[in-house]
Amino acid sequence: MSFLIVLAALCFLMFVAYRGYSVILFAPIAALGAVLLTDPSLVAPMFTGLFMEKMVGFLKLYFPVFLLGAVFGKVIELSGFSKSIVAATIRLVGPQRAMLAIVLVCALLTYGGVSLFVVVFAVYPFAAELFRQSDIPKRLIPGTIALGAFTFTMDALPGTPQIQNIIPTAFFGTNTWAAPMLGTLGSVFILIMGLSYLEWRRRGARRAGEGYGDPASLINEPEPFEGGKLANPLIAILPLLLVGISNIVFTHYIPQFYGSSHEFVPSVVGKAAPVVQDVSKIAAIWAVQGALLVGILTVLAFAGRTVLGRFAEGTKSAIGGALLASMNTASEYGFGAVIAALPGFLVVANALGSIPNPLVNEAITVTSLAGITGSASGGMSIALAAMADSFIANANAAGIPMEVLHRVASMASGGMDTLPHNGAVITLLAVTGLSHRQSYKDIFAVTVIKTSAVFFIIGLYYATGLV
Repeated sequence: MSFLIVLAALCFLMFVAYRGYSVILFAPIAALGAVLLTDPSLVAPMFTGLFMEKMVGFLKLYFPVFLLGAVFGKVIELSGFSKSIVAATIRLVGPQRAMLAIVLVCALLTYGGVSLFVVVFAVYPFAAELFRQSDIPKRLIPGTIALGAFTFTMDALPGTPQIQNIIPTAFFGTNTWAAPMLGTLGSVFILIMGLSYLEWRRRGARRAGEGYGDPASLINEPEPFEGGKLANPLIAILPLLLVGISNIVFTHYIPQFYGSSHEFVPSVVGKAAPVVQDVSKIAAIWAVQGALLVGILTVLAFAGRTVLGRFAEGTKSAIGGALLASMNTASEYGFGAVIAALPGFLVVANALGSIPNPLVNEAITVTSLAGITGSASGGMSIALAAMADSFIANANAAGIPMEVLHRVASMASGGMDTLPHNGAVITLLAVTGLSHRQSYKDIFAVTVIKTSAVFFIIGLYYATGLV
């Protein structure tokens, strides 16, 4: 019964998300409904002590990233840099390869360490302009961005600095370059299969006579550039490159400057307790915030006169988008925390542990928990915290290297995590102004491809012994 309650809450939230209802409202309803059916006395304590704690904790850490990411995307749009890059891309690869261009831009940013959420804000103006000029349906933008940002550079490509590739290192004693051959081949599999699917969808739309769509009926369309002559493409792409480079530099030097922890005493009347911060846990967030500030200032340095005229009005919409996206994701985070605390969740975790093959067991466990919680990092953290010792013991008995365990766990976390209630999916759709009904089909296809890639590398390992 407890398992059915968890399943019902999950299905309910996916249903309302797909139907276009706000998860800010329905995530707590779904979570607390599950608590009510499990133990009514825990509804209020779970709401304030777990749901709101996790939700507010997420906003405390990540809202500045959402805000700066939205402002960065807006100034890129207002400056005309997005149109300049799109025009250069069309000349370079041709309008028929617009999807490839967007996938590569997303991959460059995420592999450079830029947050997936930031990539959505930063790349959307480019994607909208490129798809409009190439007359590709706007509804295909979310699937294209998802392929570039949510898949191979998030968890498969060796060395990626995304959190999904970092979490396994603490459990398996590995590093981010674990299983380089398997990770690279898995990345190639995802890229080829994903681009083939998107190209099939583009050709189908072209045969049906479907174009970008009527701008009058579309939502969140980037404003047309009215600044006259376009910037040189090399200058236009400079802010994007500096965001990636600055993120790497700040990630390296912030811990050296502040140390592993930092404290200060607020200058207030009376005795105040010192504020102590664990720098090791927030250095990556500070690095992304600093990198985005560098990107914004770079745009203003090169196109300040063009941007500032519409900056006040333009940033209002950007801030509104950041608030909606961050609240959506934070509400999902609270939902996952409540569901993970219910007895039914333990039933799922224990049942998954009975799968005999070590790698298949790990892959199915991690991707299932990521799907239930709607979070790649959250599902993997729960799975590894509860079952890493079992995974390691079974792998040692079968002679499987820890590097393979790392890569399978990492890639599996980015498998079924992008179900309709996933925070990144909801953010992507909110930013692009599209609904689940319009665009989730393509996101789900990418989800199936990246999930199948995990089992592709497992089969490859057993067939060849490659690591």
